[in-house]
Amino acid sequence: MKRAASLERNTKETEISLELNIDGKGQYDIDTGIGFFNHMLEGFARHGFFDLLVRVDGDTEVDAHHTVEDTGIALGEAFLKALDDKEGIARYGYFILPMDDALVLASLDFSGRPYFSFEADLASPTLGTMETETVREFFQGFVNGARINLHIKQLSGENTHHVVEAMFKAFAKALDMATKKDPRIEGVLSTKGVL
Repeated sequence: MKRAASLERNTKETEISLELNIDGKGQYDIDTGIGFFNHMLEGFARHGFFDLLVRVDGDTEVDAHHTVEDTGIALGEAFLKALDDKEGIARYGYFILPMDDALVLASLDFSGRPYFSFEADLASPTLGTMETETVREFFQGFVNGARINLHIKQLSGENTHHVVEAMFKAFAKALDMATKKDPRIEGVLSTKGVL
């Protein structure tokens, strides 16, 4: 069974169309209207081996906030939909990713219980036209949409571009690990019998 999802999410602030294939090859076609955000999602897709198509028409004349946050929510919802009942998945994923001066940890659990911890010092206020404070909003949105437990921690790094890019790539690698099927798992990996 193909683990894929497509969805549309429309509000007065954003119109989002998204297609996801978890078991892809890292192919992407992304246009959010925000250059740096496109770059982050492209790296996310490539390094997580997710096929991803994203189109966003957002109120970027205001700022990047709604576009970034709502895309996070939609992407999280797409992962939740594509995983269906989460049968056979590893559930947990983690990665510590180096990128030049930056070192970032991402650890997650498809527990069905949203929780988010974010520890980072993003020195530059903007990256291109994207405010760096929206980075946290993207991951919070994903957590809410996918109902996962996610910890992101900057271990080192001074260059904000490197730190944020390491976050997206570490997150992708952790997601790839957590969503992999394990033939030893019958049903879901929980003593409760449900995730």
